[in-house]
Amino acid sequence: MDNLEERARRWGVETGYHDIFGQWRAASPHALERLTAALTGEGQILPISGAAVSSDPVRAFQGDGNCCWMPAVQLYAVRSRRNWGHGDFSDLANLLTLAAQFGAAGVGLNPLHSLFPERAEEASPYAPNSRLFLNPLYIDVDAIPEFPGVAAAGLADEIVAARASDIVSYARVARAKLIGIRIAYDRFRASASHERRGDFEAYRDRQGDALLRFACFESLRRQYAPASWPEWPEVWRAASLTDLHKFRAANSCECEFVEFAQWIADRQLRVCRETARKSQMPIGLYVDLAVGVHPHGADAWGQQDMFVPDTSIGAPPDEFNPAGQDWGLAPFNPHALAANNFRPIREMLRETMQYAGAIRLDHVLGLNRIYMIPRGMDAANGAYVRYPFEQLLTAVAEESNRCRCIVIGEDLGTVPDGFRETLARWGLWTFRVMLFERQHDGSFRQPEAYPPEAVATFNTHDLPSFRGWLQDYDLRMKRAIGLDPGESDEARAAARQALIAILAARVPDFAPDEFSAVAAFLASTPSRLVTVSLEDVLGVTDQVNIPGTTTQHPNWARKLPVLLEELGQHQSWRTVAQAFAQSGRSINTALS
Repeated sequence: MDNLEERARRWGVETGYHDIFGQWRAASPHALERLTAALTGEGQILPISGAAVSSDPVRAFQGDGNCCWMPAVQLYAVRSRRNWGHGDFSDLANLLTLAAQFGAAGVGLNPLHSLFPERAEEASPYAPNSRLFLNPLYIDVDAIPEFPGVAAAGLADEIVAARASDIVSYARVARAKLIGIRIAYDRFRASASHERRGDFEAYRDRQGDALLRFACFESLRRQYAPASWPEWPEVWRAASLTDLHKFRAANSCECEFVEFAQWIADRQLRVCRETARKSQMPIGLYVDLAVGVHPHGADAWGQQDMFVPDTSIGAPPDEFNPAGQDWGLAPFNPHALAANNFRPIREMLRETMQYAGAIRLDHVLGLNRIYMIPRGMDAANGAYVRYPFEQLLTAVAEESNRCRCIVIGEDLGTVPDGFRETLARWGLWTFRVMLFERQHDGSFRQPEAYPPEAVATFNTHDLPSFRGWLQDYDLRMKRAIGLDPGESDEARAAARQALIAILAARVPDFAPDEFSAVAAFLASTPSRLVTVSLEDVLGVTDQVNIPGTTTQHPNWARKLPVLLEELGQHQSWRTVAQAFAQSGRSINTALS
């Protein structure tokens, strides 16, 4: 045992941890053995040397220093008269314009990473195929110059049906969009103007080998479906660049179709970025970056030596998830990252930051350590693996300054001592969720307790909506599907009373059972950015995602109840915007 523990520590595997209740939980010998073996692989890499980082803490880009607010949206959930039953980049541009008119500094978004279009029901944006490329379902097909129109494409009935549903009909949407993009591509291939073809080739040149790998992977994935890449013929399980160039030459049409879709997605998202700039929004897009990737996706295939095999990222048991969580995501190998000067991290950051004025690093604790679960073991029996924290922070800060992009760390959960202070020293903002900002006696913290370099919000996509929380809907829902909600009815009643009490005391001009009161409370904090989810603004009861569920709940699928074209006239939207204007957070001085 002593030898195993010594070997585990040498490779950064922690032999135990203190849980959220302060109790020590020792890692099992089996978990230590499995994780150490996975990290060492064939012995081709060495443990991180622990080289010192220069104290001269490049700090991440900090923005203009003003306090502001923005709505946050699950983009797929946007309902509009013109989209195809799934929010798209034209919806985003229109939402940015509307938000600017009401004084918002930008729009917060779920991850926009590429998923698996042919398995579109696997809709979690936090289990990406690739973090280097975009989800083509966000393309506005009507806006592609080569697309002949819905009627000519024979898609009218499909789109009407997709729009009518209150739940995103992912299979129908994906089928229609892939047909539409294919029609546009065929016309592009046959008769693209010199200017359009030149722009496409410029995009391909800029993306280089990364796009080559992605396009070949997507073509191979379709060719060998439903097998995942570890089951492909040996030559394609870990293909060389030479083999990939040959494959693309032999399958140019299929590979170029993938490249075409990514080019269109990139150009449409750049229009959103420019829309925000023209509206003088100080942040513009605030985009989430997922903590890991799908183990059978393009990134895990294209950078196999950078990932830890046969393990997944998760979280240990806590009060909201007593069984722990296994997210099924492939983690980076910290030793391989260090040996490659953190190139994969920098590339991933750059690809998201190029569109955004701020990004949120999902589960930023992963820069310090990640809870890894060996394949086949339950989530409660994982162990933490350490990462070269300050070396990673250096990479993040340098890319932040290169792209002039604020970085927010989602620092919820079991946080090691001194972790938040280290993030602050490097210029990463903290993430403060009002539902968690409580004293030992259960009362909510006063607004003055929130730090300035922070994003303040009421909840997250994995937590109850404001309306659902007030009505105990989340507790009833979880119990109905056999999940422990981690909270009793009595505890919720006390928490609800505590929330009503602080809202009545601190924002007496607002009804304490309306979300505008929460907005006004958050607006009174010193935190430089406040985000409010459109689900809360519009009084949605259900939550976006219930961790630990798959088919039991419509995760990542419920549409907003109000059309985008009608949002500006919705009373709750206007009241929330006015609450921020009264606090001086509005970028539109006419509203203040």
